[in-house]
Amino acid sequence: MKAFNFSRQYPSFLFPGKTQYAEDGARVDAPALLDTLNPFSWRRTAKAIRAAKPDVLILPYWMSWFALPLGFVARRAGCPVMGLMHNVIPHEPHWFDKPLTRYFLKGCSGFVTLSESVRNDLLALKPDAKVLPLFHPLYARFGEKLPREEAMKELGLEPGKKTLLFFGLIRDYKGLDILLEAFRDLPEDWQLVVAGEPYGSFDKYQRIIDALPGKERVHLFLSYIPDAEVKRYFSAADAVVLPYRNATQSGIGAIACHFGVPMVATPVGALPAEVGARGTGIVAEGTAPGHIREALKLLFGDKKRYDGCREAVGVEKKRLSWEAFATQFGTFAATLI
Repeated sequence: MKAFNFSRQYPSFLFPGKTQYAEDGARVDAPALLDTLNPFSWRRTAKAIRAAKPDVLILPYWMSWFALPLGFVARRAGCPVMGLMHNVIPHEPHWFDKPLTRYFLKGCSGFVTLSESVRNDLLALKPDAKVLPLFHPLYARFGEKLPREEAMKELGLEPGKKTLLFFGLIRDYKGLDILLEAFRDLPEDWQLVVAGEPYGSFDKYQRIIDALPGKERVHLFLSYIPDAEVKRYFSAADAVVLPYRNATQSGIGAIACHFGVPMVATPVGALPAEVGARGTGIVAEGTAPGHIREALKLLFGDKKRYDGCREAVGVEKKRLSWEAFATQFGTFAATLI
């Protein structure tokens, strides 16, 4: 297997985070060739792929910004192309998403999606697509779970409180403001950890926090979390909250499963199937703060229910393994050759 990487994904002035480059070390030998802003690099990338003579080219896709460069490469790769579809339509959509995505889709021979929700979006744009819906595999690279007391101490959290975790990039569609409003009326023996880099201004969230009666129980870690530190947050958490306004599948949910942490999620995208149907947590009745608050109280209000969710998370950890994903993925890829 040979991998290729981007030399630049976004122009710096459009990128809302601090950096688009990994700061904690590359794990794969992958020449950085593709610059989304430089069409000459598109040709160089396609030429390098053809020289490698792959049986199948796998192109990950998650937003329409990449449709033109990836679609160009797909048409010139000299082999069957599989689109690995994280999303078909981005979480924060624009009018141009569908026509650009159609251009990318037409360059592919087949597709793997990470949820049924994404599969449905794909078939809406390309009804004749050859597609295999799989699942978001677990992130095993973050290491093993720490003792809870150790993780709490490392993060400076107060022991003895129910600890909720909101983790990952802070973007509008992820609903942190909804969770903060839900936290407003929770008792004093609850605390909330917010860990991740804001994409854009954090001001609106800070205003909500400042107005909370228990604002000292909201603990902020507002930066990119390196891989080596991820286990601290999930080891300290009693529940991971996914208060999303819209979603397909959730990578954060996959991390929660790896660390054995139950979830509370909103009823959007594939979250009801990943959380509610699998018993790994509670799905709120809606996306309002009151709905999330009631779901949290339901999860923690019955120890038997909470323990059952933890047991279900353990079952999911086995089902969502990379081994299972790779086996099905490889079998499907062989049908494209």
